[in-house]
Amino acid sequence: MYSATSAPPPPPPPLPPPPSCSQGHLSNLILPTAEGGSICLLCLSNLLSNPNSPTVHVSYALSQLFQALSQPLFLRSFLTFHSHFLISPLVSVLSSFDDKPIAKQTIDLIVNICEASNNHSEHNNEDVYKEFVARVSDRLSSGSLAWSRRQLYMLHCLGVLLDNQENIPYACIKDKDSLVLNLVTGLQLASEEIQGEIMFVLYKISLLQYTYMDDHCVDVLFPRCPKLLHLSLEALVKTQSDDVRLNCVAFLTVLARRGFFQSACANYLGCRDALEADNFMQTMESTMDGSPLEVLFAEAVKGPLLSSDSQVQIATLDLILVYLSCNGGSGKEVQVLVEENLADYIFEILRLSGCKDSVINSSILILDLLSTAEQAFRQRLAIGFTTLVSVLSYVAEIPFHPVQCQSLKLISNCVSNCPGIISTSQFEEISTILAGMFKKHVNGEIGMLQETFTLSCSTFVVLMKCSFSLGNTSLSASIRDALNSAFSTCLTMHPEHILHSLYLLKEAYAYAIEDNLTIPINTGLRYFILEICKQQILPWFMTTINEMEEEDIVLGVIETFHSILLQDLDTEARNFTDILVSSSWFSVLFGCLGLFSTEKMKWRVYLMFSSIVDVLLGSDYGQPIRDAAPHLPSDPTDLLFLLGQKTSHNVELVCCQSAVLLILYISALYNDRIADDRLVLASLEQYILLNSDEFFGATASVTLELLVNLYGLYRGFAKMSYQIPYSPEAERILFQLLAENDWDSLSTRIHLTSLKWLFQQEKLCKLLSKQILKLCINNSAGELVEDANQEHDIISVVNAITKIIEIAPAASDQLCMYGIGGVLQNINYGSNFHFPEVISSTTLLVFSILRSVHSESISNDEAWVGITIKSMDYMISMVAADGWTEEGLRILIILSLILYHSTNQAMIQASKIILLSAPLVSIINNSVSEACSKGPALLDHDEGTKPGEILIIVLSLIFFSFRSAQAVLPGMVDFQNLLHEGCEVQPLSYVSIRGHDLCKLMHFGSPPVKRIASFCLLQIFTGISDHRSRNQVHLKFRAGYLSSMRAVLEGLIFYGDIRVSRNCSLCLSTLMTWKEVEIESIASAKNNWFRLIIEELVMSLATPSMPSNSFMIQHKPAVNIAISLLKLDQIPPWMTTVFDDSSIVSIIQNMSPNNMSTELVLLFRELLNSGYLKSEHIADLNRVFQACRRHLYTNEFQDTGAEGHKEKACVNLDDLGKARAFLTSLISQSFPYVDLWRSPSWKKQLLEEIELFSKRLMEDEEG
Repeated sequence: MYSATSAPPPPPPPLPPPPSCSQGHLSNLILPTAEGGSICLLCLSNLLSNPNSPTVHVSYALSQLFQALSQPLFLRSFLTFHSHFLISPLVSVLSSFDDKPIAKQTIDLIVNICEASNNHSEHNNEDVYKEFVARVSDRLSSGSLAWSRRQLYMLHCLGVLLDNQENIPYACIKDKDSLVLNLVTGLQLASEEIQGEIMFVLYKISLLQYTYMDDHCVDVLFPRCPKLLHLSLEALVKTQSDDVRLNCVAFLTVLARRGFFQSACANYLGCRDALEADNFMQTMESTMDGSPLEVLFAEAVKGPLLSSDSQVQIATLDLILVYLSCNGGSGKEVQVLVEENLADYIFEILRLSGCKDSVINSSILILDLLSTAEQAFRQRLAIGFTTLVSVLSYVAEIPFHPVQCQSLKLISNCVSNCPGIISTSQFEEISTILAGMFKKHVNGEIGMLQETFTLSCSTFVVLMKCSFSLGNTSLSASIRDALNSAFSTCLTMHPEHILHSLYLLKEAYAYAIEDNLTIPINTGLRYFILEICKQQILPWFMTTINEMEEEDIVLGVIETFHSILLQDLDTEARNFTDILVSSSWFSVLFGCLGLFSTEKMKWRVYLMFSSIVDVLLGSDYGQPIRDAAPHLPSDPTDLLFLLGQKTSHNVELVCCQSAVLLILYISALYNDRIADDRLVLASLEQYILLNSDEFFGATASVTLELLVNLYGLYRGFAKMSYQIPYSPEAERILFQLLAENDWDSLSTRIHLTSLKWLFQQEKLCKLLSKQILKLCINNSAGELVEDANQEHDIISVVNAITKIIEIAPAASDQLCMYGIGGVLQNINYGSNFHFPEVISSTTLLVFSILRSVHSESISNDEAWVGITIKSMDYMISMVAADGWTEEGLRILIILSLILYHSTNQAMIQASKIILLSAPLVSIINNSVSEACSKGPALLDHDEGTKPGEILIIVLSLIFFSFRSAQAVLPGMVDFQNLLHEGCEVQPLSYVSIRGHDLCKLMHFGSPPVKRIASFCLLQIFTGISDHRSRNQVHLKFRAGYLSSMRAVLEGLIFYGDIRVSRNCSLCLSTLMTWKEVEIESIASAKNNWFRLIIEELVMSLATPSMPSNSFMIQHKPAVNIAISLLKLDQIPPWMTTVFDDSSIVSIIQNMSPNNMSTELVLLFRELLNSGYLKSEHIADLNRVFQACRRHLYTNEFQDTGAEGHKEKACVNLDDLGKARAFLTSLISQSFPYVDLWRSPSWKKQLLEEIELFSKRLMEDEEG
């Protein structure tokens, strides 16, 4: 036993060779075998070398030698001492015996010896291999064996030797010329077996020659080029053996790579380059006798292409590809191959390939080369189009597939040249494949070469230009997906794709426009493209423009946007243009001119400007820019220099100045200031001063309109931001031109700043108002109203006028004086009024007019009657159908404003219709009843809730109804009926509300509801008192009813809202004056509530350090109660206790000019009348009042009431809350006592009260 670590036993010692063989040969030539025998190499050599040796003996000897060589000891001895001994005998066996098995044994043995010699680590000897190659090639070169089977065996042996070695055996072949000559001769034999072996040997020789030959070696194949090709191709045509085909194709492929076909074609045309005359004549004769080489090649490859052996097919495809590629794909060769239907074979192979890359790659590349024969290939391409689509589907899934580009190119050519053969399903499949390629490129699933991306875009464009692409929703969807994917990558990761992406987008937009013309509902693609431009391309361009170094990309973006403007002038394109110009597009393009100062860039920029003008102002308005583009500078400052020149009837300069005005006008309209404001204004003034005599005629009218808009704009800029010096002379000339010329400020768009400044000029306000009215009459009373398709124009006109009034409220007076009511009436009764947008816009305009106009400016009451009836009917029907909507509430606000103006003797008839409208009365009553039924829950309904907003606006209407009824229905309205209850209650015949409902709203309502309800109740009490004083009417009320009302009023005396508390105090004061209803008991000694009110008042007024003015305002309600109590015939006895001497002295001591109020003076006057003041009190009061007079006369107070019009200008009915607040402010201004603190009216009233106190004091002194 051996241990695990013991060394293996040494190999047995070699057997000693026998002393000699039976022939007596020396022992050194005898090699022992492992079986105990031995092989005498000399005997073996003699046996193999003797052609008469029995084949059985030869075969046995070869097999024994093969077996012995597999034994290491024998092999070692053989390679060490006798490796070359058997080379010649073995070669002799091949040439001596016509026996296939022996030949096979011999070749296998030769290969075995060569491999053992080359691979044996101790005896690496390449000479054995080289000697075999040399001896075998010599036999073949000599031609001694003719073309017998022994020659075939020798040829096969050489092929095996050349195929199984990695050495360089080419140098071992001594007589290469003779060898090749004999091989070429053998090719002419009819034996496929011989031709196959020859082709293989020639293939191997050609490979070795062209791989290892240097510049000094002679090319043994080239002199026989035409004949080799001709014979090889003929053999390929005739053979049916795939082995022969494979060898032949391999050999031809090498020759094609070396340019043999090109040389042969040149020879065929008469070129003799590098050929000797005899060889040339010989090859020419052989070539001329047969078919032209191109035709022969086409016929030769058809058989292998149809082979069932895929290896043969692939090799043949490679041969065709090399043939076409190495020859440069000359027109004649390609033409012949196509005419010989080679493309059909290729398409069939593709169809049956099963998507094998080895087949697809070569096939597509061949077809791409064949496609250069456009006319001939077109028909074949149409036949194989279905196959190409399936191939494209396959290669599109593989990243960087080598034939993606060629597949796309073939598909594109077929779609472009043969659109009739494409089915709808194929069309949609291709578009889907392309869109998928883009999408996967974005997701990172597949990469895409630049060429592939380019061809994909081009193929999409070709698809879009097909006649049957219009209306194809699948194509539109694919284009959307492709565009989305393309711009997702090119704007971030692959900027090299941007130009082709823009090209695809531009063509897609053109397709979308045409598609929309065919099927108008197909607008989705166009909108999608515009969104890409707005949301992706434009922001990217704006942020990267200063970093761009490639002019082509900048031009590409500008050209793309420009093409969109040129192709489409509808609303969407206009919106896109608005977005462009709003993004400082003019400044950006001038920046492009600064970065790339080329003529091409300048021309493109100014063409873009002209198209923008066409879109925004109308067709041909941008023509001056197009005409002047070659002469315009690239710098905006230089443009201003042109503007400041005198034209002197220079047509070219006039055109340039018109272009400059248009550019300045559009850019400034969108707040894109391309130059300094000072420079622009100075240039405009210089233009006016130098060229004022040119502003006559139709063309000058347009120029004047642009000029006045620009001038007003930059004067407005100067006023808003900082002071810029201006020329009064230029202003005077401009105003004079406006007065003398027929111009229209509203015929073109105008900046709000310019419009505001123009309306602020007194010399222009009247003229501008007339123009507005003229615009309304022409565009609403006339054709627009009759044309049901012009509602958008009406809306635009109405909205513009509304905006003008908001900017310049004074325009409403001019509009009303010149008959805007008639225009509005025409709109209301026109066929377009049923459009909600028209109604909404008209409502906004009516509100803007009524809230800004002075009542005395309103004329044509008949027109307002029509407006009122139409609006009210629309509101009533809307409320009946849908309840109160925002539109209905807007109309209710307008009705309130009409009633408000009626108090100033305007809109009398319209107000009567509102007041006496039974449906309106019913709606108002229902709204009030619904609100009152909520009880305590009503507190939650303030102005922030819809029910609260409805109630506030309804109460506002009721308030103005009370005010209007006294003015327009004098004597017909008895407010006393509103305070009746029970059986005495009569149905309300006009818009109003009953007293007990108001009390409920004041008690339970939210603060805004309490405020408006208190004004309404005060209006009722005031109306009753006025009626009672004028007509000496005896009032009849149930004491209990008034007591409940009084309880509500008393409870709100200390309410936080001063307007509510003052209204309640005035209502209570009014009640105290109605002696016939026996109400004086409320001030009896038992009424502790009034005493508490007065005591609280006196204590606050008597406290040292008099509180602020606002605190004094809060005590006005209590002062009113105190004054009313002092006016009673029977003053409550407790009043003497409250207003004692110390309290009065303390109050007087705390009085000063800064906290004086009219109510406080009135209180002391009543205290004087009632005998509560002593002489010292009066003396102190006189000193205080005198100081107050001095203070009032020496200090000027700002009249904040002048701001009323300014506040109105900020109100817009779009904001319903602001409009409601505006009504509330009008209600508050309806009573004298709500004048603003320290306003001129307050000053006047305070002085009057002080004067009345002095007069009363004088009367007492005189008495």
